[in-house]
Amino acid sequence: MVSAAITGIGSASPCPVPQQRLWDEFFAEHFSEQPRAREIWANAGVRSRGAAVMPVDEDVSSWGTDARMRRFVEEALPLGETAIVRCLDDAGIGPGDVELFTVVSCTGYPTPGLDVLLADRLAMRPSTQRLQVGAMGCYGALPGLAAVADAATARGRMGLMLCVEITSVHLQPPTDDLQQVVAHALFADAAAAVVVSPARAGLEVIAVVSRTDTSRAGEMTWTASDHGFTMTLSPRVPGVLADHVQGVVSELLGAHGLGTGDVTGWAVHPGGPRILDVVAERLGLDDQLQPSRNVLAEHGNCSSPTVLLVLERLLASHRVGLGDHVVLLAFGPGLTLYAVLLRCRGS
Repeated sequence: MVSAAITGIGSASPCPVPQQRLWDEFFAEHFSEQPRAREIWANAGVRSRGAAVMPVDEDVSSWGTDARMRRFVEEALPLGETAIVRCLDDAGIGPGDVELFTVVSCTGYPTPGLDVLLADRLAMRPSTQRLQVGAMGCYGALPGLAAVADAATARGRMGLMLCVEITSVHLQPPTDDLQQVVAHALFADAAAAVVVSPARAGLEVIAVVSRTDTSRAGEMTWTASDHGFTMTLSPRVPGVLADHVQGVVSELLGAHGLGTGDVTGWAVHPGGPRILDVVAERLGLDDQLQPSRNVLAEHGNCSSPTVLLVLERLLASHRVGLGDHVVLLAFGPGLTLYAVLLRCRGS
């Protein structure tokens, strides 16, 4: 039986900027009307992060949405291309081998989309099928991965998925809104890509589980406004996650006779320190979440690419061997949780 497996991974980030420099040289003044802003900034769990649009050098907070969308394309194309090239090299294939190209992003919506623009830049075949996944926020990589894996399994398609987010282009005007302070303290830019092949060797996609709690959808939103996209991020989000994460993971693992102790690697989206603390407490994890904490500290929350950055770090550590299981877990607007079970298998 043909199965889908991740056979290549690659990422790209803008040059990292120290979190303290961003505060000292821009955001201290930007949030000067909010007395808690410094405390929030210091407790975000971020030491550095990539910003394609660097506020210290260029304040775009007064820009309209049209200008921001144009800048999104300008920044997303080279960042996405770098991640793709690294991913294809890791998989040992070229752009001409890609049969399904999927792009995941919630921070920009050009038409023609990045799928068309990047396929042209990389000289993919005109017959390459394409898919755009948008408006899913931080968990978008996982339904994207599920769609590409289904195509590999059902139709034998060689798939490439790119997640690319330029959150820095959505810098909001000065405010004392605590939710905006939290968002600007956490979010960053990055791109990550995976090749998903109808292959016998690699990280086989075993199962996908999702859960959406629409009764609390308003706790996290991402809305188009006159000043780009604006986030609402309620402090109640970790509580919603606490209500559902154990059930989602139990469903994912239990169907295959597994428990949390049978999982070698955990790639959990680092939405923030409190999010990771909740996951650790509910699932009985501790050091297993260190890769997620390290990605948060070094890259910030990059929305959809972030869970793949954690997976890339896990694989680079050589802690995942043949037969081992890995869980990908991410969450975002909806409120929605997605979980994917992978198994490392040889040829």
